[in-house]
Amino acid sequence: MISNFIGWIFALLVVDPLQAQIQEQVERARLPVEIVSQSQACLASQGPQLIKRAAGDYGWAAATVVSIAIGHTSPVELLDGKDPQCAAIIGVLSGAGAAA
Repeated sequence: MISNFIGWIFALLVVDPLQAQIQEQVERARLPVEIVSQSQACLASQGPQLIKRAAGDYGWAAATVVSIAIGHTSPVELLDGKDPQCAAIIGVLSGAGAAA
């Protein structure tokens, strides 16, 4: 029961804003359709994994939410760079963060 609640809170505070950030960058940069579909596939695979981890490790979930809230960690850093679906969007978002 509490695991479901923690997972929901984590999704609300981390995964949903990450999805919004990716969507915003995709629209702003007018990225090719291939990268857009890869970013959607990345979120479809990584989102549930992050929520599952948060539901199983409350300490990690709390530390991650706080770290993102204070700006110490970017939500993009939570994505798996080894996942080929995520590599392109991580590069785009990391470059956008460096340019800002």
